[in-house]
Amino acid sequence: MVVRQQVSAWRPNVPGIVEVFHARFTAHAYPMHVHDVWTLLIVDDGAVRYDLDRHERGTPHGTVSLLPPQVPHNGSPTTAHGFRKRVLYLDRSQLDESYIGPAVDGPDLADPLLRRRVGQLHTALAHPGDELEAESRLALIAAQLRAHLRPRLALRERQASRQASRGLAHALRELLDARVRQGVTLDEAAGLLHAHPTHLVRAFSAAFGIAPHQYLMARRVERARGLLLDGRPPTAVAAEAGFYDQPHLTRHFKRLVGVTPGHYAARKGTG
Repeated sequence: MVVRQQVSAWRPNVPGIVEVFHARFTAHAYPMHVHDVWTLLIVDDGAVRYDLDRHERGTPHGTVSLLPPQVPHNGSPTTAHGFRKRVLYLDRSQLDESYIGPAVDGPDLADPLLRRRVGQLHTALAHPGDELEAESRLALIAAQLRAHLRPRLALRERQASRQASRGLAHALRELLDARVRQGVTLDEAAGLLHAHPTHLVRAFSAAFGIAPHQYLMARRVERARGLLLDGRPPTAVAAEAGFYDQPHLTRHFKRLVGVTPGHYAARKGTG
């Protein structure tokens, strides 16, 4: 088989486009490499397989591939006759860094309209004097790319927010566990954990299915049960377990255990 390589590359007078690259390869395989700009790729003949962020990807017919800057990728033909591609390298004025993660999540876009517009932009770029048309088409393409990526960006932001909330909930639980007896006010906890009080309550309740104050009372009742089983008199247990006074202990103890502390202590060791 005769190996053919046909390449043309130029820098158009169109803001936002760093390079236009057209190539026909029958056997060439790209090793792992990175770009500092966005790679907008369409394959006109054949197909390309590539690895991006440790996931195997491909360019099935009719797709537009958007490879983000600073993320390593390679590329090789999947057919015996190779592939023919057209590439636009776009600077970050078209897509900022916030879209890198969403692009990694799904670089191959099955969008016939986008595909057609990218092809039309390449046609305009091949004719000097059509810069205004090229700029107009690029603006539409960039907006369409952002529309594809924006829902993924919102999903990533929600996931990051949930992860942060879970971390905050665990931090509050550790604080409550460390202060079962002396307790902590919500404002104090918010200051220590650098979070809004309302967000603290919501994060904790969502993570554990119980409000912070309910959790603390449950831990205090648990502590009181242990003290009672150790033989401590109910009159002494309230302060040691962190309750304000004896009635405070009795109210919460009976609600959780079903009997008063005195009855519980009297029945310990019985069946």
